[in-house]
Amino acid sequence: MVSFTSLDPPSLSAPAGQAPAGEESAANPTSSHFESLEAVAKAIEACTCSLCKERTKPVMGEGNPEAEVMLIGEAPGFNEDKQGRPFVGAAGQFLDELLASIGLKRTDVFITNMVHARPPGNRDPLPEELDASWPYLKAQIELVAPKLIVTLGRHSKGKFLPDTDSISRIHGQAFKRKNPADEVDSPADRQPHSASGFDGAQWYVALYHPAAGLHKQELKETIIKDFQTIKKVLTVVRAESLVLSQIENRKTQSVS
Repeated sequence: MVSFTSLDPPSLSAPAGQAPAGEESAANPTSSHFESLEAVAKAIEACTCSLCKERTKPVMGEGNPEAEVMLIGEAPGFNEDKQGRPFVGAAGQFLDELLASIGLKRTDVFITNMVHARPPGNRDPLPEELDASWPYLKAQIELVAPKLIVTLGRHSKGKFLPDTDSISRIHGQAFKRKNPADEVDSPADRQPHSASGFDGAQWYVALYHPAAGLHKQELKETIIKDFQTIKKVLTVVRAESLVLSQIENRKTQSVS
């Protein structure tokens, strides 16, 4: 059985160092500056935040620009830093196997991280580093407009599902709540993305990071089982989309 939970959205403040509304600059971007994923990638490549100064290559994210599913990890590791692609090491190979288990490929989904450069020594990203990367991630969410966001690990879960219990308690569960990416940075910011369901909320599935399964066999088996939740939630999401489409068609017909 899939556990579905609806929560109130967290209150969000502007990222550290971000200019107040109406005073944004190129050095402190808001998601409204980006009209395409290519523009986001160029901005990440040009980023000079403290984390980016020590990177080998930026890791922008990759996949289907119109994906139903977006997977958000924590941070690039050693292999990702060398290749400039997300999830290319052992954890990435495991992720490919997990996607295949539910009939998906990398080209079907969009994969990205909470930060887009490797923290030194593979340490956890610092709060200010997460804040600096948020405008880029926010823009990716708005542009892809996924119907389902899959959080991989505690940092990703902490951003999108901050009021839930620990990942060890909620892994494999589905949630529906407002998306922090729908918070506007300024009056000129873009409108909330269009993948929301009946109540304007976003679907989420919280999972362990695939790397956790490489160290403990019992966690690997849990992750494999939990991944099936994605398939179940997609069935619900697609049904919602069909109903919404039918409602819109009826409205159009009644007007004409």
